[in-house]
Amino acid sequence: MPRSIAVLLLAFAPVLAAQEPDFAAEGEQAVELLQAMIRIDSSSPPGNETEVCELIREILAAEGIESHIYEMEPGRGNLVARIEGNGSKRPILLMGHIDVVGVERDQWSVDPFAGLIRDGYVWGRGAQDDKGMSAAALQVFLMLARSGLELDRDVIYMANAGEEGTPHLGIEFMIAEHFDEIDAEFALNEGGGMSMVGGEITRVSVATTEKVSTRMRLIARGTSGHGSRPRPDNPIIALSRAVAKFGSWQLPMRLNSTTREYFRRMAEISDPETAFLYRNLENPAISDVVQEQLRLTDIGANSILRTSVSPTIVEGGFRRNVIPAEAIATLDIRALPEEDTLWLKAEIERVVDDPSIEVVRFGVRRPVSDPMPIDSDLFLAIETVQAELFPSAVTIPMMLTGGTDSSQLRAAGVLAYGVGLPTDAATGSRAHGNDERTPVAGVANFVEFLYKTVLEVSGR
Repeated sequence: MPRSIAVLLLAFAPVLAAQEPDFAAEGEQAVELLQAMIRIDSSSPPGNETEVCELIREILAAEGIESHIYEMEPGRGNLVARIEGNGSKRPILLMGHIDVVGVERDQWSVDPFAGLIRDGYVWGRGAQDDKGMSAAALQVFLMLARSGLELDRDVIYMANAGEEGTPHLGIEFMIAEHFDEIDAEFALNEGGGMSMVGGEITRVSVATTEKVSTRMRLIARGTSGHGSRPRPDNPIIALSRAVAKFGSWQLPMRLNSTTREYFRRMAEISDPETAFLYRNLENPAISDVVQEQLRLTDIGANSILRTSVSPTIVEGGFRRNVIPAEAIATLDIRALPEEDTLWLKAEIERVVDDPSIEVVRFGVRRPVSDPMPIDSDLFLAIETVQAELFPSAVTIPMMLTGGTDSSQLRAAGVLAYGVGLPTDAATGSRAHGNDERTPVAGVANFVEFLYKTVLEVSGR
């Protein structure tokens, strides 16, 4: 090759690298990554995340990218890779967990670990929670590495273990033993999502905080005896009375900075009747009526408003003709971040109002932190990219009613925000459910959104 042409190509290479990616093609590659991840059964227990990590390591190695796998226990791997920026700003972490919950195979219409594409959807356990996020983040990481663009931040990718019930093997292990590898100013993790109607993105939801998972038990005690002789102190009857009280009783509404802004923005895009309810939540004249209407018709909004208490398990008896000495009910509690659980125990005891029933309190599962700011560089970048890509949509900060590994990151000083792939009316939220799937068309949307958000907050 003549030297002049070689010099010209060398000079032009950065310009070529900086051209706009083919997001449709990148989305197709992300779908293929997702399919490959789904085909590895990493149900927890037992987990098997290391096999997923090894797949990702091979993909990264083919691009010349070094990665490391960290295990607290054999087979429960966490993978980390890094693209170095110029260091003028602190890193950003792209992450997703690669363990999944188990399946009821006989309730699925497809093989949950085949990674099948059918009717415009990728089917399989983890398609939404959370291999979809892991695959899209990996694709964006590869795109950034290929681009040759100089970024102001290091970009870190992590595929972590143990989110589904064993975080000590995943995020807690990484923070305790390898925090230097993932320490960042910002993190983009699961927890939010996009609403897609008719192929168009109408809403980008960003989780800036989340409720705190804990539980309590109601233990009713009485005198055991023969089932043919009904007893006034039958613990099953006492427990039933107590559990029934939680069918209509609920804790008071309490808004925080995230939820107040959530309802304000949602009112702007909701139908008139729903908007009226959202705008009058704190109207003292009708607040009680509004809250009751939401309790009956909008259980998602109702859960966002307050600490929720749901009876989920009832245990009692061992033979049909024996009155047991004990019966137990488990209360699944999703507390507001600022909730005092000691006060909550006393309130549960007040509602139960039965000295024969003991209320046992368990500790919270995840650390508590303040809501993430909605004026941070990352949140503003999300809003900027949303306005560019989906001008008819709106960005909504939200409080997640479940829990994610973001809580541990926030407690460690990382500003962690939850985002997620689009869902439509056919998919809804199928995380942990049967026939979990995600729209193929939405993957490319999310890859473009994630890529441009990282560039926006990291310098072009």
